[in-house]
Amino acid sequence: MATATGAMATTTTWAPIPIAAGDLRRGAAVPAGCRAGGRRLRASPPARRPFVFSPRGVSDSRSSQTCLDPDASTVRHQNAILALGDGFIRLADKIWRVSAGSVHQYSVTERSGAFLSHVIHAIHFLLQSVLGIILGGGAGTRLYPLTKKRAKPAVPLGANYRLIDIPVSNCLNSNVSKIYVLTQFNSASLNRHLSRAYGNNISGYKNEGFVEVLAAQQSPENPNWFQGTADAVRQYMWLFEEHNVMEFLILAGDHLYRMDYQKFIQAHRETDADITVAALPMDEQRATAFGLMKIDDEGRIVEFAEKPKGEKLKSMMVDTTILGLDPERAKELPYIASMGIYVFSKDVMLRLLRENFPSANDFGSEVIPGATEIGMRVQAYLYDGYWEDIGTIEAFYNANLGITKKPVPDFSFYDRSAPIYTQPRYLPPSKVLDADVTDSVIGEGCVIKYCGTLSCFLFFQTEDDKKVLSETGGIPIGIGKNAHIRKAIIDKNARIGENVKIINFDNVQEAVRETEGYFIKSGIVTVIKDAVIPSGTVI
Repeated sequence: MATATGAMATTTTWAPIPIAAGDLRRGAAVPAGCRAGGRRLRASPPARRPFVFSPRGVSDSRSSQTCLDPDASTVRHQNAILALGDGFIRLADKIWRVSAGSVHQYSVTERSGAFLSHVIHAIHFLLQSVLGIILGGGAGTRLYPLTKKRAKPAVPLGANYRLIDIPVSNCLNSNVSKIYVLTQFNSASLNRHLSRAYGNNISGYKNEGFVEVLAAQQSPENPNWFQGTADAVRQYMWLFEEHNVMEFLILAGDHLYRMDYQKFIQAHRETDADITVAALPMDEQRATAFGLMKIDDEGRIVEFAEKPKGEKLKSMMVDTTILGLDPERAKELPYIASMGIYVFSKDVMLRLLRENFPSANDFGSEVIPGATEIGMRVQAYLYDGYWEDIGTIEAFYNANLGITKKPVPDFSFYDRSAPIYTQPRYLPPSKVLDADVTDSVIGEGCVIKYCGTLSCFLFFQTEDDKKVLSETGGIPIGIGKNAHIRKAIIDKNARIGENVKIINFDNVQEAVRETEGYFIKSGIVTVIKDAVIPSGTVI
C-alpha cells in the first residue's frame, strides 16, 4: 500500500500507502503492502489533584535522538514507575513490611532497592487485575475501499504496522496483558495478523497474558449481531466476568496515539471513580465534530453534548486547568472531548449493562451519560497529546503523511521505552539505487531505483513475479515505468501500468469508480486492493 504527495514510481504493496502532495516519479519503488477476595481493592484516595498525561514526557520528543538513547529511555521508565503515585507506594510499603521483616537489618541502599522491587511487584499485581477490551468497530464505510476486504483495525499503517497494533502495544507497554479484540466485519486478515504477531509472544510460565479475537456470534439467548459498543461487550460479558480483575479497560481499534494506561488506571482508582473517560482538550473549531463533556471543579463529568453548535457549544466550555493544563493552553483549549477510551470498575460494568441499561447499545451516547444521571461517579482524565481517529480516508491519508513531518512528526514509532509491536516478516533491508527520496518512510524489503519520491510510504514487492508478468505482457504488481502519482493511496497488490497518471487533474472531490479500480474521497484517489490500472490511464 502506498501513500504519496506526488510521485512517479514503480511500487508493489502489502498495505495501503498514502502518496501525498509531492512526486513519486518513475522507478521501481516496491511497497508491500476488585473483585479480589470479594471486595474491590482501592487505595484510600489522597487529597484530590488534577491528573494529566503528556506523552512528550515519555515518547515523542523535540529531539528524535532522545527516543533512541537507551539511558534516556531507562530514566524515563524509572521515572514513570516512581511517578505512579501514593496509592501504589502505600500498597508496596505494606507488602514490604510484611515480607521483609525488620527494615533495620538492611543498609539504606539495600532498603531502597528492595523497596523499589516491591513497588514494581505491587504495580505488576494491580495491573494484572485489568482486562483490556478492544472494540473493532463497525463496517468501516467511511474508510471504504480500504475496508473492502479487511476489518478497520487491520488497515495498514506507517509501512510496517496495522491499526490494531496501536492499542495492543499501548496495553503491553502498560503491563495490561489480558486483551480481547471484538469484531464482526471482514475479520479474517485481523485474526491472522493477531495470531502471527502476538499468539506466542506474551504468554508463558506464570504469565496469563493473551490477545484473542472474539467474533460476533448468534446464540439462543441473543440471535442478533453486535448492535454497538455496549452491546458487543454485553454479549461477551459471560466470558469477561470469569476473569478475576478489578477493571475493564475499553479501547477503540482504529485510533493512533501513544498512552500510558497505568496512569489512566491509577487516576481511576485514586479518585474512587465508577467510570473514567479519557478526555482530549481542543479548540472551538474542532469541538463541533466531537462529543463534548462538562466537568465540575473536581473533574467529575456532569454533562454531555454530541457535536454541539452555537450557544450549546459555548455552554460546554470548561476550565481545563482543573485537569492539569497550564492557564495559557487552557485558554486556547477550553473544551474537552471524549476519546472513546474508558475504564469501568468491574461491578459497575456488570450492573450498568445488565440492570440499569439492559437495552443500551452504545457506551458514549447511552451508557455513560446514563451513569451520570443515576449518580455514578464518572471522572474525566486528561490526555494532552497527539490522537487521531482513523475513521475516514482523509484522516488515514493525513495520519500516514504526518509520520514523515519534520523536524518532529505527528506520531513517532522511534520510542525505545514504548515501542509499537507488529508481525515480524523477516524481509531483507530496503535498497535505494539512483533515486531521490525525500520525507518518506520506506518499509522493509523494498528496492527503489531510478525514481524520485516525495512524502510517501513504500512497501515490499517481489521482483520475480514482476519479471514473469512483464515477459508475458501482463502488468506486474506495483507501479510501472513513468507513472506519476499525486495525493493518492495505492492499496495492497494493485497493478499500475506504465505511463499512468493518478493526479486528479480536475480536482474531483468525490467519485465512485469501483469497476475501474479506484475511488475518490475528499479529493484523494484510492486504488483498490488487487485492482489493475492499464498502461496510459489518466485519473
